[in-house]
Amino acid sequence: MSQIPLGLVLRDRSTFDTFFPGGNEQSVAFLKSFALRGEQTVAWISGPAHSGKTHLLGASCIAAMEAGRQAAYLSMDQLRDLGPDALAGWEQHDLLCLDELDAVLGDAAWEQALFSLFNLMHDSGKQLLVAASGGPRAYAFSLADLQSRLSWGGVYELAELGDEQRVSALSLRARARGIELPEETGRYLLQRIPRDMTSLYRFLDTLDKESLAAQRRLTIPFVRMILEQKSS
Repeated sequence: MSQIPLGLVLRDRSTFDTFFPGGNEQSVAFLKSFALRGEQTVAWISGPAHSGKTHLLGASCIAAMEAGRQAAYLSMDQLRDLGPDALAGWEQHDLLCLDELDAVLGDAAWEQALFSLFNLMHDSGKQLLVAASGGPRAYAFSLADLQSRLSWGGVYELAELGDEQRVSALSLRARARGIELPEETGRYLLQRIPRDMTSLYRFLDTLDKESLAAQRRLTIPFVRMILEQKSS
């Protein structure tokens, strides 16, 4: 059965259509192909916090499932306390996405479980997509063979968005939700709340609810009012 377990939150449907590439076009194009059964059997996505790694793993799962493939997403940070045995059985999926891989790297038992999972999937022609803050060379693996194999398909590094790109990304997310976010309102937000995309998207959630309740557009005066209410 196709599934996306362990609470992957598909906010606004984490699809490729709702991801603003902002200079990451090559990585996004690769992942679209990979999810639909590209040539590689493994790929590594790296990038700083809030750069969109989780969104793109979710988008890859959705694209694969829409193409009739079995796909699953796992957060290694959530799995860590369950122990390496938690990976058993996931090799049956056509595409398995492992997020926050750095949460278990350096742990010999986890690396051995990952190595076994990789071999099972590779030998059966399945695909493994992993994400971490850095690339394979950024970590002190206890199992060098795992480091080598996870590098076979290449490493795709996501770049952070600039301020104007952040505004465009916010506007895209708003349109996906059926609301309009004027550019000047987006720029206003960037000056008053944390500039990482997770915080910006979270506040957009708030604005969506408040504007719907008040039947108001996302003008600067309305956003200023909501900010004042939240800070009081």
